[in-house]
Amino acid sequence: MAGAALQRAFRTLCPRTLDATVGRFPAPWECVQKPASCVLYPPWRTSPVRTLQLCSALCAGHNKWSKVKHIKGPKDEARGKMFMKFGMMIKLAVKEGGSNPDMNLNLAQLLEQCRSKNMPKATVEAAIKSAEKAKPLSQHMFEARGPGGCLLLIEVLTDNNTRTQQDIKRLLNKNKAIPSDGARHNFNRRGVVFVPGQNISTERSLELAIEAGAEDVQEAEDEEERPLLQFICDMADVWKVRASLEGMGMQIASAGLEFVPRTFSSLDQDELDAASTLIEALNDCPDVVRVWDNIWADS
Repeated sequence: MAGAALQRAFRTLCPRTLDATVGRFPAPWECVQKPASCVLYPPWRTSPVRTLQLCSALCAGHNKWSKVKHIKGPKDEARGKMFMKFGMMIKLAVKEGGSNPDMNLNLAQLLEQCRSKNMPKATVEAAIKSAEKAKPLSQHMFEARGPGGCLLLIEVLTDNNTRTQQDIKRLLNKNKAIPSDGARHNFNRRGVVFVPGQNISTERSLELAIEAGAEDVQEAEDEEERPLLQFICDMADVWKVRASLEGMGMQIASAGLEFVPRTFSSLDQDELDAASTLIEALNDCPDVVRVWDNIWADS
């Protein structure tokens, strides 16, 4: 009885007319439709709801290459790689200036970066101790030309020059890159101070650069694609610029010495993918400390 009553109710709501698209009468449950007003908004709303935008984001006008060259894979694996590279940079800093951060500004800055990346204190201390006890390591800079003609500087720290040189050449050859003497001439060794760039306009960043004594300011992004401002200065002025920015209330993300490109290489998407694969392979090499490039990508 209840089923018959339910069928009569459906017929009242929706007369059973022949559906030409399927060649039969529609089933009762196929012909119930929501009122038009309920399709757009819930009953309690009187104005349109903000919907998800599916169009591509507008280009911010600065280099998006940092989005391409990030280390791929699970976060834990990427975190482990980052800590390994920090350990190598600590060894290099200790080799150059000793293990006392009060007397070694480069080491002091590295330790600050380790803290900002939540690197365990025990891991940092172990890296410093191992650097003191490790057998002599040699530092080298390999120069290369990669996909699309981009230029790379590959900094290594090794106890076996022959092995490392063979590894680097093998990776370059496998990824359609070649050694390129003279690539270093396209880079300047400069001091760079990184500041979080949220809510800082271009005009304000230029004012900060002038007041702090920096030569230039450029937009960049960190590993999590958050905006950064990099204030570029002479190597001897990096700590002075850092102190000036802190005095103006700026939060410092990091500061140190970098290889800054003089000119950039603009690559298409296929070349960017190939360059990303090459740089990732180089960073996976145990002896590679850092890789610098002159790649520019607008999207």
